[in-house]
Amino acid sequence: MDRRSVLLCGLAAAVVSACGEPAPRKTGGVGTARPGDRVTAASSVPVGSGVLVDMPGNAQLLVVQAQSGEFRAFNPACPHVGSLVNPPANGVITCPLHGSAFDPSSGAVRKGPATSGLVEVTIARSGDDLVLG
Repeated sequence: MDRRSVLLCGLAAAVVSACGEPAPRKTGGVGTARPGDRVTAASSVPVGSGVLVDMPGNAQLLVVQAQSGEFRAFNPACPHVGSLVNPPANGVITCPLHGSAFDPSSGAVRKGPATSGLVEVTIARSGDDLVLG
């Protein structure tokens, strides 16, 4: 084997070992959490926007505060093909895959290709914490 081949083989092996196993893809929903489990601090959810919150079991919830003090949570899986939506920006929740748009106050679909809204997950406020309802 010539020097160039040895270097290329070494580089390829380094790239493969550095990459390792891909991170598991997050899914939408509550995962293994149960009613009463903490979702996030209310203070971490900006007014007029929202945050994706990691839940146990490799899941995520989208928690929004469309208006001051009004918190809602949604399964962030787009009903079109299941891609996770982005937190609200400029008054709309969008799916980065095909552009579906949803109302941050209700999860209702504003623009397709999705034909139904985001699934709401019941949460309640307990002090500064938001917990599953």
